[in-house]
Amino acid sequence: MASTAKRRWSRELQATIDGIGIAESGPILVHGYEEPPGGKWIDDVIPGKLGAIDRTTGSMLWMAPCEVGYGRGFAVGFGAKGQVLVLGPSNHGHRVVRMALDTGELLDATPISVFDQAEFGPERVVCCAPQRVFAVDSSSLTEAWEYSREGERYHQAVLLGDRVLVSFSARNGGQGVLALDAATGAFAEILLPALLPVVHGLVATGGVAVLLTESLDKVLEGAAASDLMRSVALHPGGGLRDTLSLLAIAPQGSSTAEPRWLQVLETKDHDELPEASVSGDSGKLYLERGNQLDALDALSGRPLGAWTVPGLDERVDWRVAAGAGLLAEEERVSVFELLA
Repeated sequence: MASTAKRRWSRELQATIDGIGIAESGPILVHGYEEPPGGKWIDDVIPGKLGAIDRTTGSMLWMAPCEVGYGRGFAVGFGAKGQVLVLGPSNHGHRVVRMALDTGELLDATPISVFDQAEFGPERVVCCAPQRVFAVDSSSLTEAWEYSREGERYHQAVLLGDRVLVSFSARNGGQGVLALDAATGAFAEILLPALLPVVHGLVATGGVAVLLTESLDKVLEGAAASDLMRSVALHPGGGLRDTLSLLAIAPQGSSTAEPRWLQVLETKDHDELPEASVSGDSGKLYLERGNQLDALDALSGRPLGAWTVPGLDERVDWRVAAGAGLLAEEERVSVFELLA
């Protein structure tokens, strides 16, 4: 039975939160904005502000105006030399902004292309837009490489060792996963062909990639396909196919025949399922469904813990790092201890 996750602290903010950042150490980053009365603003982008909060006590270290505001595409994290990087829309197009970690001082800013999702690595930030995947160098703030190919549409990019794994759609309407070289952006291989109806989420940790998806029969062969059929038949949901599943694959080589592991989560109709997502850190996979959080070993799929996290079902954003869960609600940020 799931226990209630221990809340380390919560803090109310006088701003609407739209993004958060957390690493293994150092402060927590919170980005927000003040919505104007009536919800109207003369420009396309509402000005933002960025704050740093002590991860242990919840004390506000600083809050500063931020050139990146509220709009399409946003990411915040830590760059080279421990500085803060914020990527997103501004009144002069999309930018990557560098700020001092200890004070919030604006150091420099560089224009970048529009993106929808981004992930921070030690040397670069990988950004994903529908028509291209590109990397921004954390030191120079310039674009290091780009990847695009006719007939593909990109949804999410994650870093795993020396590779970037990307969930993508093909012309047939299916979705799959491809791999790029993290240093150059060169195409490496197709890990999963674009045959899945949807990839809800993609996580890379512990040397494996884990997909939150469905209809695994479209990509599995041999013994893995037999395991899937057995799991669906024995599932208490009583459905005829998997409507929500986890699939763990290696970061290289075709994984259609021999995935690392799979788990059928649901066989119910889609309209009966709660919203679900996945996140990962330090070899652990976290499955979020409503306000329920399950931790699994990413390499084996073995259960490690389960919690009820108050507010998780109303989250604006959610991140995990070093055994801590950072939850952002509309005007509140909380840290929970996830000891698994």
